[in-house]
Amino acid sequence: MRTELISIPTDTIPFDGAFYAPDGGATAGAVLLFHGNTMNFYVGAPRFLPPVLTRLGFACLAFNRRGHDILTTRNSRIAEGGALQFTHEAIADNRSAAAWLAARGFPEPVVIGHSNGGMLGVRHVVDHPRTAALVLLSAGRGGARAHASSGTEHLFAADRLEELTAQARALVDADRGRELMFMPGWWYVISAESFLDRISTVPDTIALAGKIKCPVLCIRGDKENRDRYPAEEFQRYAGGPCTVEIVPDCDHFYNGREDKVADIVASWLVQTLKLPVAT
Repeated sequence: MRTELISIPTDTIPFDGAFYAPDGGATAGAVLLFHGNTMNFYVGAPRFLPPVLTRLGFACLAFNRRGHDILTTRNSRIAEGGALQFTHEAIADNRSAAAWLAARGFPEPVVIGHSNGGMLGVRHVVDHPRTAALVLLSAGRGGARAHASSGTEHLFAADRLEELTAQARALVDADRGRELMFMPGWWYVISAESFLDRISTVPDTIALAGKIKCPVLCIRGDKENRDRYPAEEFQRYAGGPCTVEIVPDCDHFYNGREDKVADIVASWLVQTLKLPVAT
């Protein structure tokens, strides 16, 4: 495959990514890869899937939303990253990436999203109903229940959600919304305004499932929490065909199981989109 580093402008800072193209040209269409929260285009599924997908004839676009990593800088000392993210910016970035692909002749790409990228992928496909297919890799529940079990897994605010929500509101009311707060669990630091945005605007994957008409593949590792990553529940409510695969001996990041996950995704795409089998 051929790899091209790309940059896509937004109304604030641009976001960067990699465009992968099969050596013989894209014969199967294209894939948009949405990374997980505070991750980026060069780790996890956006890294290990393109070599497999390009062999099937797909061009792939993996990119950093403005909310990539936890904190980062670009060409200045101005802080950027996941600690400062907003859901509306993430949705806009996905739309911009889709428009970038459409301008290159790929108007209806497959969407593959991991974790938070899966939740955003559901929202994206609802807004783009001509999407060819959707792959949800350990997509979170989202919605009002998104942080209900945080305490048991020591994620986000853990058992301090009420306390930290009050702290965030006080900072925003004092016009200090970009001030960073420490959290007891992943992802450790967040701005006050991003904290409030996170608990109120994340797409509700189950509520949106019925609006998804294209074929869907939901994957979850067997070591993951079934309620937090509700693949079977999404399948029950999906508005179109939906396949669920639970990967044995597999965590949320697919460590050591990348080949198995890639094989499931590739096999499902070949069958669902009736692609010729790669040799």
